[in-house]
Amino acid sequence: MGEEQTQRNVETDRELIATAKRKGLLATVFAYTKLSGPGWLQSAITLGGGSLAGSLYLGVLAGFALLWLQPLAMILGIVMLSAIGYVALSTRQRPFEAINQHVNPVLGWGWAVATLMANLVWALPQFSLATAAVRQNLLPGVFGPAVMGDLTGNLWVCGGILVICAVVVGFYDSGSWGIKLFEVLLKVMVGVIVVSFFGVVVRMGLKGALDWEGVCGGLVPDLRLLTAPAKTFTPFLEAVAPQFRQFWSGLIVAQQRDVMITAAATAVGINMTFLLPYSMLKRGWDRDFRGLAIFDLSTGLFVPFILATGCVVIASATQFHARPAIGLLGERDDSGQPIKPDRGAKQQFGQLIDARIRQEIGAEALAQLTPAEKQARIDALPQADRRMAAMLVQRDAFDLADSLTPLTGRVFGHYVFGIGVVGMAVSSIIILMLINGFVVCEMLGRPSRGWPYRLACLAPGVTGFLGPFIWGGRTKFWLAVPTSVFCMVLLPIAYFTFALVMNQKSLLGENMPRGLKRLVWNVLMVVAAGLAAFGSVWSLWSKTKGYGIAAIAAFVLLAVVVHFVRKSKAAAA
Repeated sequence: MGEEQTQRNVETDRELIATAKRKGLLATVFAYTKLSGPGWLQSAITLGGGSLAGSLYLGVLAGFALLWLQPLAMILGIVMLSAIGYVALSTRQRPFEAINQHVNPVLGWGWAVATLMANLVWALPQFSLATAAVRQNLLPGVFGPAVMGDLTGNLWVCGGILVICAVVVGFYDSGSWGIKLFEVLLKVMVGVIVVSFFGVVVRMGLKGALDWEGVCGGLVPDLRLLTAPAKTFTPFLEAVAPQFRQFWSGLIVAQQRDVMITAAATAVGINMTFLLPYSMLKRGWDRDFRGLAIFDLSTGLFVPFILATGCVVIASATQFHARPAIGLLGERDDSGQPIKPDRGAKQQFGQLIDARIRQEIGAEALAQLTPAEKQARIDALPQADRRMAAMLVQRDAFDLADSLTPLTGRVFGHYVFGIGVVGMAVSSIIILMLINGFVVCEMLGRPSRGWPYRLACLAPGVTGFLGPFIWGGRTKFWLAVPTSVFCMVLLPIAYFTFALVMNQKSLLGENMPRGLKRLVWNVLMVVAAGLAAFGSVWSLWSKTKGYGIAAIAAFVLLAVVVHFVRKSKAAAA
């Protein structure tokens, strides 16, 4: 009965689109807006802890100079999502099965396994962020450390988040009405996220706290930031003794690269590439819905992502870029009392100072210093070095909320911002669970429903539940950076696979693009896949040196061997 109802709904939607197209552009846009859905699912996952962390640290490290990065990454990601959506809707074949049959099973299984790994890893920072936002910003009087303690409070909040997410995912498994309800809930969540962060920036603009010229300048791509610090650091670096400028400059550039990769990886992650075609097929869409699919991605995914992440970059750049963390350089409050720095900030400041002294005297000499000698070394450090260390202390979303309070008031600074953080994390957890159900069922060759699907959906919730108990303090927010770098390594597997799929005549048949259209598709896909591969190789080389590169080379070699083995078997048959 559920499948019959789905088919009736599809035919109704098909007629709505056809009628709207006969009436003109405005009617078509209205119909597409009414029927959109999978694009909003993509928004729900991309607007998560990784995007929040990437946006925050882009602003902290580069100011407005990297505002262009996330829109560019999203445009390239939408190209690849549109490609896999085009194939799925044109053929009505399940992509995992189609890739294994028509391209290469190594790529198909690599795509599925990489997606599974990304789901389990990416769930960790989402739970950490949501738990911290509830306990610090939204309900500190109920679940705060002073009320419940860390262990009990984390258990209650994590348990509540897991139950809510499991119930919402359950709607998706309940047929056509459940899918529609599920998508409405996600649209509301995404809307809350966008309104929260957009409202904060509007409030800052009304207070005259924004540099609009700098914001506009940041939309122009500047690839020099891959190898050099943002220009705004120049006067502070010039104040440092010449022999130590390279130390601080190298530290900034290394962090910039990680954050740039994080921002790019979280725009469109490998697990999003698995979700899109299956969510479209589950709705019953086919080739008549290809225009709707592109519209859905452009509005439901691109617009909310750019608004939310852009606003976080603007807010964090305004409040933190090239500014020392408060309390680390002897600042005093209005009454003349010393401002006490956050414990985590003080610890990181100490680590940076240790690294600076190690650069000067060597690791062995530093280890041999007595506490008194080490303190004397610290006290003797020039103010310019201390200022650089204070600027590079990691901030998190809750530091940003605190810093916004004088400008926006406590309601905007804490509650609205906190709602945005929780919305980002919870919506991502829900979609990670949903994707995991799809992936596991595809790997088992089972339909995506019933208890196997539900148990597979719970897996990211279970792994993510551990996040707040393993990572505490500021690491709960910075955790999104290394997890995103890890997922960036996997992304080219999907991108190159889709590029190959779009050129498989045995799969697409008469639906394969031809002439100029095929050329445009291939140019765009090669650019997107090439940049993803560049980010992946850079991440592997910087983090693992030759080992990661060797693993990728072995994967590619295996795919090539399987290709020729299958080809020879086909020729023999």
